[in-house]
Amino acid sequence: MKHQIRVKVNAETHEAQVSSELTLLEFLRDTLGLTGTKMGCGNGECGACTVLLSGAPVRSCLILAVEADGQEILTVEGLARGDRLHPLQEAFLEKGAVQCGFCTPGMLLAAKALVDRQPDPDLKDVKEALGGHLCRCTGYESIFEAILAHPR
Repeated sequence: MKHQIRVKVNAETHEAQVSSELTLLEFLRDTLGLTGTKMGCGNGECGACTVLLSGAPVRSCLILAVEADGQEILTVEGLARGDRLHPLQEAFLEKGAVQCGFCTPGMLLAAKALVDRQPDPDLKDVKEALGGHLCRCTGYESIFEAILAHPR
């Protein structure tokens, strides 16, 4: 069964006919071509597919595209403004928090949701916000440092 949806993704409105079983992750990657959101585990355990849905971090592999109808979505592609990186992206680069980069989009969006609601988080807040986000390269310390050091 097909459903008409209308979503605002990275400040741009999109309308599409989607099947009832299409995930938000598949819609973003396959329909809109926004491949920064990564398919990791496919069952919400790794955090690689995290996007912001109306400001809240969600695992896009667990959300159906039809559930996003009428909402705003922010993906990693929407963080930068033109060629100017978001301060969190800058901090990730400065602190060496990007290695293979597969987990980075989800980590950045979870971090953005955290600093949007709590501009001066402590290490406990950061660890809590990134709970369930898996990284096999960095050991997490550089990621934590980047979020704590990002310009306010």
